[in-house]
Amino acid sequence: MRNLIIVLGDQLDEKASAFEDFDPLHDAVWMAEVDEESTHVISSKQRTVVFLSAMRHFAQALREKNWTVNYNEIDSADNTGTLQGELKQTIEQTQPKKLIMTAPGEWRILQKIRELARSMHLELDIRDDTHFFSTVRDFSEHAASRKQLRLEFFYREMRLKNGILMDGKKPVGGAWNFDAENRESFGKQGPGILPQPSRFAPDAITKKVIELVNRRFASHPGSIATFGWPVNRLQALEALDAFIEHRLPNFGRFEDAMWEGEAWLYHSHLSCALNLKLLNPREVVAAASHAYQQGLAPLASVEGFIRQILGWREFVRGIYWSQMPSYIDRNEMKATAPLPSFYWTGATDMACMRDAIQQTLQHGYAHHIQRLMVTGLYALLLGVKPKEVHAWYLGVYVDAVEWVELPNTLGMSQYADGGLMSSKPYIASGKYIDRMSNHCKGCRFDPAQSTGETSCPFTTLYWDYLNRHADQLAKNPRMLMQLKNLNRLTSTQRELITSQAKSLKESVHA
Repeated sequence: MRNLIIVLGDQLDEKASAFEDFDPLHDAVWMAEVDEESTHVISSKQRTVVFLSAMRHFAQALREKNWTVNYNEIDSADNTGTLQGELKQTIEQTQPKKLIMTAPGEWRILQKIRELARSMHLELDIRDDTHFFSTVRDFSEHAASRKQLRLEFFYREMRLKNGILMDGKKPVGGAWNFDAENRESFGKQGPGILPQPSRFAPDAITKKVIELVNRRFASHPGSIATFGWPVNRLQALEALDAFIEHRLPNFGRFEDAMWEGEAWLYHSHLSCALNLKLLNPREVVAAASHAYQQGLAPLASVEGFIRQILGWREFVRGIYWSQMPSYIDRNEMKATAPLPSFYWTGATDMACMRDAIQQTLQHGYAHHIQRLMVTGLYALLLGVKPKEVHAWYLGVYVDAVEWVELPNTLGMSQYADGGLMSSKPYIASGKYIDRMSNHCKGCRFDPAQSTGETSCPFTTLYWDYLNRHADQLAKNPRMLMQLKNLNRLTSTQRELITSQAKSLKESVHA
């Protein structure tokens, strides 16, 4: 064998850089399912099925091209349970002259494969991941010229460099973003008739994986009764087309809105396919741009969506690779509380939390506001250890790969990096959730109250968070208005809030 091509579970693209000079006569592909990847953090059943099914579909597609694929399934008798063990076993059997891979999306895996290659005295060719508009080196060059890293400046550079939604050197429509036209709530009338999401009935491969996961990982969180995620390239393209036609026109307007019992709304549901590399971000951005050019979707929605792909997705990847391995241990706000047990069950009286968590366990999915301003916000205000919040997000969501999940959770959601990613903590009281959803209407807690039997835990903890961290937050100009509101409270009110917050934390962790 000339080259052994390493393909990880989130690299399922026949056009990946690792395949650029692939010769079916002299090269082979290596893929492996291992327990370690579902247990180093506890992976939900939905997430595990997505990865294993998509991997098996991809291996089948390669074999149909008459490529040699060394693939070991998770329940094979000789499976070692680790990526290192599986790769070592295949190297010993096939004796390749060189290992080739597309750069992985996780620091931990990169180190393990490098370590194995060194120990076996094999050349390891690590190639750029072409599933991004920029390279890690591009981001490093951007970061080197700035005292602070901010998405807005990076995003503008990306728009200019790639000529996306540009009129010469000026942004189409005369503005770089149109948030002022987006982010409405549904109002009292609710969302009305919603477009159906793209869901795919499990085929024979997926059914076999579902049976395996229910048996092998029976104790893992979540359900797979409703499994319907795209697990191959054709399904992913179908999901992209459906989003562009049916949901993109209203995406921007309602991207921050929530509604009880409605998981899908106008969101794309494409992050899983993108992160598995079943879709290329270039084709996703091109499809959205084309919809605007054809008058099928308004600029505000198209720009808002493209910013998530071309801006935020690229930005968080740059943060991850420029800051690891120490980034995962950041804890700027000195949070020490354990993650509440109801994050694994949804058994809470808080209507917004119950809806977001139960939806997460049922589908392996929640949209960005549910993650940032419901489950993430509660953990931040409660003072949960950032690493525990990170492990939960990485384990429960089908689109979670560490390069994208860790900065979003640790940096944006928990402010554990002290403002490296975002210019201030994303904190709010229960009134924000009341404004953007109907959750509070049927909840026993009152978002306007910070103390008393019916006080909203979000509101209590919001004021408590400001009070506890006032000195630290006072150094941040963007927090001055919120601290000004805190200073309007009397000493008695502050004491009552502190007492209520103490009781609440004791009851959560009882």
